[in-house]
Amino acid sequence: MRGCVLEIRALLVLVVLLLAGCEAAREYDRLEGATMGTYYRVTALCPGVGGATLQRQLETELERVNAQMSTYQPDSELMRFNGTPTGEWVPASSELMTVITTAKEISRWSEGAFDVTVSALVNLWGFGPGGRISKRPSEETIAAVRKHLGYQHLELDPAAQSMRRLAPSTVDLSAIAKGHAVDRLGLLLEKQGCGDYLVDIGGEVRGEGLSPSGRLWRVGVEVPDPGQVGGVQKILALDSMAVATSGDYRNFLDLAGERYSHTLDPRTGYPVQHDLASVTVVHPSAMWADGLATALNVLGPEEGFELAEQRQLAAFFLIRRPNGFEERYTSAMQKYLDQTQERNR
Repeated sequence: MRGCVLEIRALLVLVVLLLAGCEAAREYDRLEGATMGTYYRVTALCPGVGGATLQRQLETELERVNAQMSTYQPDSELMRFNGTPTGEWVPASSELMTVITTAKEISRWSEGAFDVTVSALVNLWGFGPGGRISKRPSEETIAAVRKHLGYQHLELDPAAQSMRRLAPSTVDLSAIAKGHAVDRLGLLLEKQGCGDYLVDIGGEVRGEGLSPSGRLWRVGVEVPDPGQVGGVQKILALDSMAVATSGDYRNFLDLAGERYSHTLDPRTGYPVQHDLASVTVVHPSAMWADGLATALNVLGPEEGFELAEQRQLAAFFLIRRPNGFEERYTSAMQKYLDQTQERNR
């Protein structure tokens, strides 16, 4: 899964800013930088604070997220938790507890297609901090790793603000942490009185209020084809909503002439082998959109669509066909597509 993996999402969601010559009337700050192995971009109208001061606040918050949830920082809260003895209760920050609680809920919904205990599996297939591999893992090795996987092995005690692992598995939050970071930057902006903003971290996006054009923020779902970089399949308007996309066409592994997706299915231990090219989810929370997009991507075009309809999720699927991509979207996504079409008339 992108989440069952260290998902490096590139620009699966393209941000389309419609400026329409309104800068003089509406002075938006445009800030950007590097974080979480990717980029962040913030465009915001903040009457009380802006510029370098606002950017320092944003980057301080991003540093806190990394200090809590990074798998690349050996001293992060998550990595310290991963290194504790099995069965030992460990105090946890409220933020880390929130993300893992959400992850476990998505795991239950998807019956294990989304699972943050897949760190060892991600590394085994060469998509983790250890780097690429040159030979496909053996069935025996995969089976041995899978014995210790399972979101059920994570226990949380909200009253004591602590958690523990019941098996020697390690946690990887790459499938949900960027969305969580988007939500936190949005909350920071709102506390600063910024009523109109767009936050984008590696393609996970949240839009609030209006863009500099005076219209809703618009984002484009990218055509999931490396040969059409920058191509837009659909445009969505964000009205106090977040959007996340999970796909497999930018990050994959070639071994002995065979291509393996970075989207791993924790239920099998292998990369997925279905025709779903990408799935986009619109949700009030970027964290939820992030994790759900990964879960649906792992499940594939049939199981994923069924779950999305069952849970009334706004989801847009792009499925590979011999003559191109088939679009399929849930009933809950219909209003966003209609809304966009209406605003484009």
